[in-house]
Amino acid sequence: MEKAVVVLSGGLDSAVALAFANNAGYQVSALHVNYGQRTELKELNSFNLICGHFGVFERLVADIGYLKAIGGSSLTDGNIPIEKGGVDPSRIPSTYVPFRNTHLLSIAVSWAEVKGASKIFIGAVEEDSSGYPDCRKGYFEKFNELLAVALVQKKVTVETPLIDLNKGDIVKLGIKLGVPFELTWSCYGESEEACGVCDSCRLRLNGFKAAGVADPIRYAH
Repeated sequence: MEKAVVVLSGGLDSAVALAFANNAGYQVSALHVNYGQRTELKELNSFNLICGHFGVFERLVADIGYLKAIGGSSLTDGNIPIEKGGVDPSRIPSTYVPFRNTHLLSIAVSWAEVKGASKIFIGAVEEDSSGYPDCRKGYFEKFNELLAVALVQKKVTVETPLIDLNKGDIVKLGIKLGVPFELTWSCYGESEEACGVCDSCRLRLNGFKAAGVADPIRYAH
């Protein structure tokens, strides 16, 4: 069975990406990264619950708290407010963590090399997202070009099965693949009840509305 590493934050998109890899027949290992985000403990709990649901026993939790020390994001700096409602598409939102995905993927590649995994799955979305530059298709194309010259013993590629989907289609795909959405967490700032007004909550709620199903998690608003 071909091996794959899945970057699993515990959010909606990453859970669907894991289910996609699992359904495709890969032997899945799940990677979670703590980087000092506001909802770190909640996301870690969701990661473990989702892994348990899908029977993923090989897990790696990596801590890169230096991203919090670097700062520059409202996800890691409590002094920077998280935008409410829709974000301005002409600028990068405050929730962007500078170059985060490159840090996450570098860890995933290192683990994939050791494990002999040929694929890394990540639930990045370009069409219906907050507009982060490291979630764009061109970014992943260039990253795979880097891997083609950086790895000499085994070919590893990053797969983005959700990159062109909107949130409604992602929810529909997740339902088809049996994703336990009640175990996922998307809110940028809260860990008990989702705020319902940050951009991540807004996108998630719009996705469930477009799919014609109710979001099973609790919202404060």
